[in-house]
Amino acid sequence: MHARGLTKRFGALVAVNQVDLDVPRACVYGFLGPNGSGKSTTIRMLCGLLTPSAGEINVLGLAIPRQAEALKRRIGYMTQKFSLFDDLSVRQNLEFLATVQGLSRQDTRTRVDELLQRYRLDDRQEQLAGTLSGGQKQRLALAGAIVHKPELLFLDEPTSAVDPESRRDFWEKLFELADAGTTILVSTHYMDEAERCHRLAILDNGNLVADGQPKELTGKLQGRTFVIRADSPRRAKEALDGHPDVLSVAQIGNELRVLMRRDDVTLDAFRQSLHGVDTAMDVESVTPNLEDVFVVATRKPEQHEGQPA
Repeated sequence: MHARGLTKRFGALVAVNQVDLDVPRACVYGFLGPNGSGKSTTIRMLCGLLTPSAGEINVLGLAIPRQAEALKRRIGYMTQKFSLFDDLSVRQNLEFLATVQGLSRQDTRTRVDELLQRYRLDDRQEQLAGTLSGGQKQRLALAGAIVHKPELLFLDEPTSAVDPESRRDFWEKLFELADAGTTILVSTHYMDEAERCHRLAILDNGNLVADGQPKELTGKLQGRTFVIRADSPRRAKEALDGHPDVLSVAQIGNELRVLMRRDDVTLDAFRQSLHGVDTAMDVESVTPNLEDVFVVATRKPEQHEGQPA
């Protein structure tokens, strides 16, 4: 899947601005960004539900939106609202979706039986979908999205309404699909989920501000992250907020995670610069994480020196 110069305007608002994307086959490709960053709008354009204002899109060899109708049977789409029929049973939901996707009666029966077992819903197949737990609804929605064995699966923040255990289980199911050859594009605002992706794009205010493998993105910030343990973390944070070399400070429990503006500040030099702070501190260099990448990538334009690409 490829997109070049992808842009969407709603009146004076530019929701997506000149985005270029390359999504490899059988890859779990993540969209990370805050609410309103353009993730959902981008996904809707890629699957043909929304016409772009400008740009070119090629999905599975088809020109979108011109060939969007031909794309429908080759993709699956799942949103955070799960799009289930609450007054139909688990089985009826899957049978209806299979019929919509053009499966024969025999193929529907075989495929539905397979999905009920795979997603641990076979003991609830007669239960109304509206009475399921959040995790069960999530599994049913995923089963419905892949009932026709799509080549490409779009997931728009599919884990926002479920507990952490259900999220972990859901991601295991995604990797099973990717291992079987399905390409998956998933949007999220969870850092731990973003770290799981084979490749990741970060969107901010409609702009693509970072793109690459998670380890590649974090590697570009090597030497810029420190952890400080202080007797008075709040006092230390107040001093660090005004430090000329410090980009951001976040308190995590009794520790402070510090992100520097540059990678040429040595540990000894940083320690030396803190000698005037009125609290005992221990400083340690640590490995950058995706939250650090996100902070650098989503700064205001005038602050973007050293941004990971």
